Amino acid sequence: MLHFTVGKLLEEKAQLHPDHEAVVYADRGLRLTYKQLDEYCRRAAKGLMKLGLEKGEHIAAWSTNTPEWLITQFATGQMGAVLVTVNTNYRTAELEYLLKQSDATTIILMEHYRDASYIDMLYEIVPELKTSEPGRLQCSRLPFLKNVIVLGENRYPGTFSWEDILALGEAVPDNLLDERLNSLDPDDVINMQYTSGTTGFPKGVMLTHNNVVNNAFNIAHCMRLTKDDRLCIPVPFFHCFGCVIGTLACVSVGATMVPIQEFNPKAVLQTVQDEKCTAIHGVPTMFISELNDPDFYQYDLSTLRTGVMAGSNCPIEVMKAVIEKMGVREITIAYGQTESSPVITQTRTDDPIELRVESVGKALPNVEVKVVEPGTGKEVSNGIQGELCSRGYQVMKGYYKNPGATKEAIDEDGWLHTGDLAVMDENGYCKITGRLKDMIIRGGENIYPREIEEFLYSHPSILDVQVVGVPDEIFGEEVVAWIILKEGKLATSEDIREYCKGKISRHKIPRHFEFTDAYPMTASGKIQKYRLREQAKEKIERVNSMK
Repeated sequence: MLHFTVGKLLEEKAQLHPDHEAVVYADRGLRLTYKQLDEYCRRAAKGLMKLGLEKGEHIAAWSTNTPEWLITQFATGQMGAVLVTVNTNYRTAELEYLLKQSDATTIILMEHYRDASYIDMLYEIVPELKTSEPGRLQCSRLPFLKNVIVLGENRYPGTFSWEDILALGEAVPDNLLDERLNSLDPDDVINMQYTSGTTGFPKGVMLTHNNVVNNAFNIAHCMRLTKDDRLCIPVPFFHCFGCVIGTLACVSVGATMVPIQEFNPKAVLQTVQDEKCTAIHGVPTMFISELNDPDFYQYDLSTLRTGVMAGSNCPIEVMKAVIEKMGVREITIAYGQTESSPVITQTRTDDPIELRVESVGKALPNVEVKVVEPGTGKEVSNGIQGELCSRGYQVMKGYYKNPGATKEAIDEDGWLHTGDLAVMDENGYCKITGRLKDMIIRGGENIYPREIEEFLYSHPSILDVQVVGVPDEIFGEEVVAWIILKEGKLATSEDIREYCKGKISRHKIPRHFEFTDAYPMTASGKIQKYRLREQAKEKIERVNSMK
């Protein structure tokens, strides 16, 4: 177990490998060694201190994978403010909720993303900002919020620029930052991530230095990441995948971070080729996009060796293609959730391919895993399905200002209840079989969507598939398959239904097939099954009303 704060971790690497490349933004020619990265982060940390930010204050970051986001992650780790990560897909109501619930005193934001103006949204929530002096905001709806820092060259009323913060830092002596850095405890909360909110209001997950630093180090160890590796990071920083499995895992071993600011399959493939990346991360939908890029075979990906696929169920066919076509021979599958910092189990690079495509691995070092009977909490035998629970250093401190939800998630013995259904084998390897709430009960039969999805992936015309349940008057629930076809391929509902006959049980064959070009997703790449359920229900009701 490491006993480092995030700031001390970077400081140690800057001393051990001062001239080793720490971060590369290939698209803008930005390259920083570990010594330069540490110095840049210290400047930003001192600037935040000059604003009057104290240890434990909350700073929200609302941006894609910009260099400033990365700097803020480690600057807050040095001066002790809690980094509150903001989903890049948020709009006004969600942003207001997060800023209010988190008690954030400061927000750092980019000007706009895609078709959304972040600055206009903030002015809509905080109209007082337009007439306030920078750093002296008084807002009735958000009484805690004082500082707004905008990334970009344009000036906006009531706000600081990023350059202002760096300039302010010059007035703060190094010894004051050192005192702050040395006063931090690895058990302090340093990161707050809001659960993606696929159901209900998002909850603020409080993660400590110990949570994220140790999880990152163990992830790096499982994927055999070393100082000599160069990791392409196209997953968003605001999610644990980006800022723990990605940036912190790199820093934990002194590897080089190669972030992609906004995911684009061509940008990923080009960056891997140009920067000779040896490792790559992604959710399954990202790998699917890369593998199906029309120019895929024109890129030289021969340097790739390892990486992590996580974030949602990893289809077996996609996993095989990543190993065989992209050459990521040692790719690992990681499983977990924000509440576990985030990884609980991971496959190992030398696991046989069967384990790497059919399981989510075994527990990380110093992490306990058990499978229990839902409702009773009684541990089940190997090979029996139940709810996966975990205990160890990686379990969150709790949900911010929500002790009731914390108590529901973590029992009296410290076990985190994931809400995921799993089966564990005799060697501790786990297979995720579904979500407790995703389970479909049709005529008294329990149906697990994952099983049907894995089968349908084997159809030659199907690129991606998601299975959900919808209400049914006769059977209670019926099965719906949402299908994305491969480019240039055709298939009808009847074709796919015929393909299922004799291969899977009759009650598991979807009653309804819906064809689509894309799934509703969170910005972190999680498919929002509840929206697919709603859309299917509406379509079926509409069809029935016309009969």
